[in-house]
Amino acid sequence: MTDDATPRTLPPWWAVLLVAIAVTGLAFAIGRFSTFGAAASAPGSDSAEAGFARDMQVHHGQAVEMAMHSYRATDNPDIRVLAYDIATTQSGQKGEFYDWLVKWDLPQAGAPLMSWMAGSSHAHGDPAASEKDLLAEMGMATAEELVALRAASGTEADCLFLSLMTRHHEGALPMAQALLQLGSEPRALQVAEGVIATQSAEIDLMATLQRGLACAS
Repeated sequence: MTDDATPRTLPPWWAVLLVAIAVTGLAFAIGRFSTFGAAASAPGSDSAEAGFARDMQVHHGQAVEMAMHSYRATDNPDIRVLAYDIATTQSGQKGEFYDWLVKWDLPQAGAPLMSWMAGSSHAHGDPAASEKDLLAEMGMATAEELVALRAASGTEADCLFLSLMTRHHEGALPMAQALLQLGSEPRALQVAEGVIATQSAEIDLMATLQRGLACAS
C-alpha cells in the first residue's frame, strides 16, 4: 500500500525548465505593463526589432501548431507537459510581437525573412535564397513533415515531435542572438534573452526525452 502523502518530486531537468519558464513568464508579465514606456522613439520598419517581431510571429505560430497537436495526441505525460509549456509560452510571446508592431504603427509584414539580420554575426547566407530555403534555415518544418507528424502515433509521433521541435528551437536562437547584437529597445532585448534561456533549456530537455524514448538519431 502506497503512502498518498508522499510528495512527488520532479526529475532535475523538469526543475531546470520550470525555473526558466517562471523567469521568462515573470519578465513577460512585467514587460506587458512597461513596454516601451521610456523609449525616446519607436523602432522603424527596417529595424531589427520590427524584423524580429515579424519573423518570430511566423516561427512561433508553427511551434504552437506542432505543440498543440502533440499535446492532444500523446500518451506520454512528459511530452504533454512540454508541449503545453511551449504552446502557452510561445502563444503569449506571439501576441506580444503583434502588439509591438501595432504600438509602433508598423505593418505586420515587411522585408524578406531574416533580411533584418544583415550586419550581425548571424546573418543568413545567400541573399537570393528562396522563401522555402529561408524557412528551412529558420528550422521550420515542411508541409510534408507536418503531415507525417499528424499521421504518426505512439513513440514514433513523440520522437518526431521532439526532432522537429529541437530543430525549430535551434532556428530561433540565431534570430534572438542577432537582435541582441543589432537592437536597442530594452523590452525587445529582454524578450530575446528570455527566448534564448527558455529554448536552450528546452533543447536540453528534449535531448533527455529522446534518450529516454530511444529515438533514432
